[in-house]
Amino acid sequence: MKNYLITGVSKGLGLKIAEKVLESGFSVYGISRSKSEELQLLLNKYPERLFWKSVDLSDQGLDVRKEIFKDFLTNKTHLNGFVNNAALAYDDIITNLNQEKLELMFRANVFTPMMMTKYAIRNMIFNKVKGSIVHISSISVHTGYKGLAMYASTKGALEAFSKNTGREWGETGIRSNVLVAGFMETNMSSTLTNDQKNRIYNRTSLKKPTTIASVASTVLFLLGDQSESITGQNIFVDSGTI
Repeated sequence: MKNYLITGVSKGLGLKIAEKVLESGFSVYGISRSKSEELQLLLNKYPERLFWKSVDLSDQGLDVRKEIFKDFLTNKTHLNGFVNNAALAYDDIITNLNQEKLELMFRANVFTPMMMTKYAIRNMIFNKVKGSIVHISSISVHTGYKGLAMYASTKGALEAFSKNTGREWGETGIRSNVLVAGFMETNMSSTLTNDQKNRIYNRTSLKKPTTIASVASTVLFLLGDQSESITGQNIFVDSGTI
């Protein structure tokens, strides 16, 4: 039985990734701040393969090793993959930059995921598992959008971290990739007006939002053996953003 650690499983993309992993017959150790109705339905459907814990990844006092890798997921569980999906979005123009909000976002989007990667790799090494790590990034790293400089900087940091992780641990069979997602219809994009969304979608080749199902399916591919020769890469699923 393969086991996957996924963050942000309560809704949106994280929920869909968890669903696809479970449908494939694997186990999911899911983390999110809260439990949604949709997540509860998934817990009811897969009581023996879906395990959940409430964790706030932006908490400055969070002890990643204890809260996640001792009290929830121990080395007795062979971890086959880690999907770093959860994220906070702090959107504003640079001249309004608020340091407190910036630091909170970096804790949730960068610092805690880096620590989780540390212990995920340790679990894989301990259990002699050739695991796969997938970080969810954003097209805003590669195509500028007004108001997203701070958010994009956190995702850009993850992309650099992932590429070097792939280089550092490749000889053990541990892979690390980034899925660069285009703009999706999620809670994170719900604050945009229809006009703003349409302008974003018109910058893509397909002239439409990136689907959550497409992104989740690609994550599943990157977690599995079919992608065994892919590491240190940025995989774009963005409706052909130009």
